[in-house]
Amino acid sequence: MDLRRFAETPFGSARRTPGSHGYVTYFPHPIPRSVDISGENLLRLADAEAALGRLAGAGRLLPHPHLLVRPYLRREAVASTRIEGTQASLLEVFDAEASEQPLNADVEEVVNYVHAMEAGLQRLRTLPVSTRLIREMHAVILAGVRGRDRQPGEIRSTQNWIGPPGATIETATFVPPPPDELADLLTDLERFVHEDPALPPLVQAALVHYQFETIHPFLDGNGRLGRLLIVFFLVVRDRLPEPLLYLSPYFEARRDEYYDALQRVRERGDLERWLALFLDGVRVQATDALVRAERLIDLREDYRARVRSVTRGAANDLVDLAFEQPVLNARFVESRLPLTRPAALTALRQLADVGILTEMTGGPRRQLRWRAQQILEVLTGE
Repeated sequence: MDLRRFAETPFGSARRTPGSHGYVTYFPHPIPRSVDISGENLLRLADAEAALGRLAGAGRLLPHPHLLVRPYLRREAVASTRIEGTQASLLEVFDAEASEQPLNADVEEVVNYVHAMEAGLQRLRTLPVSTRLIREMHAVILAGVRGRDRQPGEIRSTQNWIGPPGATIETATFVPPPPDELADLLTDLERFVHEDPALPPLVQAALVHYQFETIHPFLDGNGRLGRLLIVFFLVVRDRLPEPLLYLSPYFEARRDEYYDALQRVRERGDLERWLALFLDGVRVQATDALVRAERLIDLREDYRARVRSVTRGAANDLVDLAFEQPVLNARFVESRLPLTRPAALTALRQLADVGILTEMTGGPRRQLRWRAQQILEVLTGE
């Protein structure tokens, strides 16, 4: 790696290790507590704040926000893990969660991401955003999947690097700071999250994500965890009443641009390009989440009207469950609703009779599954 690529910037500097086989490693500075923002990015910030405000307002008015939180989180998990190379689809994830079949490797990574977010949100009730919380979530993300041999939940004690397949530390695109620098950098990151600097919360969130990815404190799983921290920060700062905003679908569609924008901050101090991408992502994804929420709410009212026309009782509760989990079987329904297995099967067939559910083919007869196709289309459609 060429040291000349890394000019001294407000965000850090690079140094070459000694010896004939030395490599260039990057040393981030503490997060700046004030930054200059261009006029163009101030306009982006205003648009992003407005879109986020509309989404937050809708989240406070939703009668049952958990009906959206669960499927939105899984959509985020699919996109975030795809950035890292997995190929699981949203349907596969819902199907795996409803079935009793072993998970394939890609689906398991997505499910771990979901579990890490859910566990982290639960822990926020008693534990602030901190290195301890980050370590706990990291252990969940890597549990039993690729990377499980790379010290889940432990801050790295060896040097790592980022680069294309086959890259060595000498030819890497980016070499994060050495292990003995991590404690101070993570302490500064933790302080920044809980300070109230003279920066808009969305700019703070962009800096938190950049700094975490640049510190790269774990041997694996840093990207997934860093994207989760964006949501955590906005929830902690009361910018969102529920975790309804997820940026991974936006970054996944612009993967090269996303990585390049982060690297340009390191090499050139080009925060403006990263802020532009981040703020555009907030605006687009907040608007997207609101549009999908409106479609899902309309669909829910339509479904409930259909059910009322032919039956009462358990089928109404099953409608709401279908929005949380658009792939269902009797076992899953029985575990979530006060129904026996025969009653669960009856309710599933009633929803199929009115066109809400479609029976899925494949698999042994005792593992009958139904999918809510229209709900899935709202979640996955462009």
